[in-house]
Amino acid sequence: MPASSATSDSFSDTFPDMNASVGLSDPTNAQHRRALLDLLNRLRNTGVQKDIDLPMIAVIGNQSAGKSSLIESISGLTLPRSAGTCTRQIFLICRCPTECRLTHTESEWTCVVKLHLTTDERGSPIKPRVLPFGEALTSKAEVEERIRRAQRAILNPRTDPETFLRGATVDENEMSFSRNYVSLDISGRDLADLSFVDLPGLIASVGQSGRVHDIELVKNLVTSYIERPSCLILLTVACETDFENQGAHHLAKQFDPEGKRTVGVLTKPDRIPEGEEESWVRLIRNDVEPLVNNWYCVKQPSSTDIAQGMTWAEARTAEDSFFTGVQPWCDLEEHLQSFLRTTRLTDRLSHILAELISKRLPEIQDELYKVLQHAEKDLKELPPEPPADPVSEALRILSEFLKELSDRIEGTPEADGLLQKIRVHTARFKREIRATAPSFIPWPRQEAHQHRLPPTSFLDDEEKPLPGSNNPPVIGAPPNSIYIEEVMERAEISRTRELPDHTPFVVQQNYITEYVQKWTTPSTILFDAVYDVLKKDLENTTDKHFKRIGRGGVHQSVLMIIQDHLDNVAARTKDKIEWLVKLENDPQTQNPDYYLHYRDKFAGYYRSCRHNDDLPSRLWGSSNPEVNRVIAGLAQLGISARADALPKLLPSDPMQTGLDIMASVRAYFQVSYKRFVDAVCMSIDHEAVRGVERGLDRALWDGLEVTGPGAEDRCAAMFQEPAATAGRRQELTRKIERLQMAKGELRQLSM
Repeated sequence: MPASSATSDSFSDTFPDMNASVGLSDPTNAQHRRALLDLLNRLRNTGVQKDIDLPMIAVIGNQSAGKSSLIESISGLTLPRSAGTCTRQIFLICRCPTECRLTHTESEWTCVVKLHLTTDERGSPIKPRVLPFGEALTSKAEVEERIRRAQRAILNPRTDPETFLRGATVDENEMSFSRNYVSLDISGRDLADLSFVDLPGLIASVGQSGRVHDIELVKNLVTSYIERPSCLILLTVACETDFENQGAHHLAKQFDPEGKRTVGVLTKPDRIPEGEEESWVRLIRNDVEPLVNNWYCVKQPSSTDIAQGMTWAEARTAEDSFFTGVQPWCDLEEHLQSFLRTTRLTDRLSHILAELISKRLPEIQDELYKVLQHAEKDLKELPPEPPADPVSEALRILSEFLKELSDRIEGTPEADGLLQKIRVHTARFKREIRATAPSFIPWPRQEAHQHRLPPTSFLDDEEKPLPGSNNPPVIGAPPNSIYIEEVMERAEISRTRELPDHTPFVVQQNYITEYVQKWTTPSTILFDAVYDVLKKDLENTTDKHFKRIGRGGVHQSVLMIIQDHLDNVAARTKDKIEWLVKLENDPQTQNPDYYLHYRDKFAGYYRSCRHNDDLPSRLWGSSNPEVNRVIAGLAQLGISARADALPKLLPSDPMQTGLDIMASVRAYFQVSYKRFVDAVCMSIDHEAVRGVERGLDRALWDGLEVTGPGAEDRCAAMFQEPAATAGRRQELTRKIERLQMAKGELRQLSM
């Protein structure tokens, strides 16, 4: 495929087209390009490339692919090298990235070597540090040894870098590889504005002195760079080796299958076996393995040339002579000549990187703000950091916990408030106790099916109707009914030496005892329900204040202390409820008017039922004309009467004794059940709900031992956070620091 077609319709929006006008050749744009590259370098100094995708050029290639020679030609310096390709010495010096930052200036050539530390000896992230490694160099001859020592310092992080700066050596490095890197800030007249990272060469074999797992380590390190979408891959391929056998090409193609962000560089064209030149020229023509930014070819000095002291300028002249006078290179079309020589490659890389930075800059700003917001959110969601004064903090948290607990016990105006949850159960309890009212039937069992029991409508003003008895008229008797003959029989059996018209009180007492016995179960159910609500509310409040503290030990301790305290409260409350039930087994009241009022109503109700099924409804119905006429007639006789007193005018009833007993028991139920419901609910509220607050502060202080000798150490242990949380906090803190530093650099550019 020709170069033109390679760039016509398959070009990435991110990477600039090699044929497009770059618009950066004039001095003004050159200055802008230099500012962009400087910004990129400053951003990388912050370590923010760990968090966002920064534009960069990564130089990759197999070992002995001519990668070091290419970098030397671009930068004008000499990199550490060894005579062999897999010797022990190379394994000692070439296993960390080296970043070259080139700047065109009118001043003399200088090189500043720095160490960039972003991980510790275990590979864990640390706060980024940039350490100058010695003074600035002005002699190119000194650079090789300085880089060698800097790489040695990177691969031996437990040793002070100054030790290696002074020339110390080691038999074996502490690390085979490192993601920390050496940077070279190089400036001079013959340099282009360019920045790139030299990655360790891919290894095919390690030899007897190497380690097999180093092959994968190098591959993973290279992959971590070139897998980033904004990474421009500078792929070096040696012409002396079969193209398909060079692993770097396959790795680049894996992460850039369309060739949109790869620039290929053919090295050692002077070593192409005779007759195979055309296969390499086809790459320059972009006919095979096409790349959007094309393939380039460079010619670097040989080992002999370097040994004889060939200068950088002489090397460029020799390269120009080679491509001008050696076939097939000299015969290539004019437009393909732009893909030959190091200077043209360097210039093109400079333009691509500058435009990539310019296009990515708005995206980088957006990404940075989003990542920063997310990191700050994640940090905020972590448990509180261990306090400087653990005792004061422990007391503060306990105070806030007790304050919120007190507020919830006193009552809060929300649907899920503690009292609102309890009220549901107290209302049910009242219904259940009221439903235990004895169901007296004023007819004999044999006749009951012939009658219907009318509702006790005189209770409607104070009680809502309940399911079961005393609701709308029911044909026949309700379940668990007590019939009039049974009441009469019990009264007769209970009589001893009393007069015939006297009924022993034990009859009423036995009926009262029977319904009071039914109150124990609903009372227990109510307490259990309130206990569960109270316990759950305490657990939720405890979780809110203590769950995120330390390693969770203080949270469990508080739960255990509260559980013990709650158990004591529960025992006292149960005793109180049992006492209240026992009280109700001894019938009495200090409200005789209340009792007598109900007794008269129920007496009239039962007597009128005996006379006529409809009579109670007519007597207690609203505005019955017949009842009103009777009352008016009595008034004319000088007799003042109410509707509920009219049943007294009915003829005498042979079952009157039973009716009186039924009225007495049913009236007392009205007095006692309301009293009991109030007493039980108030006791649970006082003993359990409000009672849980009493003494809890002392139980917590004593149980957690937040005061007294040794309190400082005990409280400090409470707040000691898990290693995972501490590591996450440290990671996020350093990430935020990196992002804030990068944010500052971007702000300076906008200014």
